[in-house]
Amino acid sequence: MKITEKLKKRNENMEGCAPVTVAFLGDSVTQGCFECYFDGDRLETVFDGQNAFSEKFRKLLNLLYPRAQINVINAGISGGNAADGLARYDRDVGAFRPDLVVVGFALNDCCAGKELLERYTESLAGIFGKASKQGAECIYLTPNRMCNKVSGRLTDARFVTLSESFMRMQNEGILDEYVKAGKACAKKNGAAVCDVYGKWTRMANTGADMTALLANGLNHPIRELGELTAFALLDTIFEN
Repeated sequence: MKITEKLKKRNENMEGCAPVTVAFLGDSVTQGCFECYFDGDRLETVFDGQNAFSEKFRKLLNLLYPRAQINVINAGISGGNAADGLARYDRDVGAFRPDLVVVGFALNDCCAGKELLERYTESLAGIFGKASKQGAECIYLTPNRMCNKVSGRLTDARFVTLSESFMRMQNEGILDEYVKAGKACAKKNGAAVCDVYGKWTRMANTGADMTALLANGLNHPIRELGELTAFALLDTIFEN
């Protein structure tokens, strides 16, 4: 990807090249949300930006290109979906004129069922189109897997109800359909694909307990797996 050329040039010539800007547009996982809890009737999440995968990716780039100034924009919002991302793109991403936009939606979108799958891909295409018009490259980041069973850690009946809903999205293949459609949309619109979902699926197929790897027992990966996403993104910019 051209982003690697820009990083190389900036690293070699700090004064003669502009800083490199990477924007992340997505949901709570992008934002850096982990555990969840109820404050009365209000569902809250624990935000830990230092362990967001975007921050881990930035640190990897800084390690490889220590003289390059790299700006990271985290435009993840808890509960966000692709249509929401398209609506706020200009304000939250486009205004920063990024060199690379990493788009990560599906976890919330799939909860609407297969009926809104077309809206999902249309929204993704709109995001890719806006980025392209600005001269930015795009990566479609597939999501992690969601819970496939009710975690024994969930003792609150409200969390159990949520878990059962997410389980259905995962176990009935609805999230699979969204990921498949998103990858096809990305390829059609010239965006690279970083298939984290494929990595999670391979782990599941070899016996790993996916639900145990979710910080909230529902859909937020544990902090340690941020490295998996960060390294997958690194592979993507080097291999495309």
